[in-house]
Amino acid sequence: MEHTLFLLFNHRLTPDQAADARASLAVSSIADLPPDLKELWGSIPPRVPEIEPVLAPFRDWLDRNARPGDFVLVQGDFGATYLMVRFAMARNWIPVYSATRREALEEHLPDGRVRLTHHFRHERFRYYGR
Repeated sequence: MEHTLFLLFNHRLTPDQAADARASLAVSSIADLPPDLKELWGSIPPRVPEIEPVLAPFRDWLDRNARPGDFVLVQGDFGATYLMVRFAMARNWIPVYSATRREALEEHLPDGRVRLTHHFRHERFRYYGR
């Protein structure tokens, strides 16, 4: 059976992540959020006291498209991530996240300021709950 990786993710998937998903998770396709949901996932409103209602469109999208055994890459707002990981597990989807290596470059500028640049490199996918 072929499986899909669904993205609940604030960023674009890198070529390394896509290749690793196909190799280590054995997915045959990768499904990104529709543009309106991608924008909402990247800006979960901080002022709402409960985010369950905000997550309804994401649950609906997954319910319409995902099948048991599919993977869901969930990263973003901590509360939304927690709730969507639980939701995925209850539906027999497999929630994962991207483990990265952070490389930092510190540059001391002539005026005394310090410029810090971070580069993130995908290392592997990890399963939530394992």
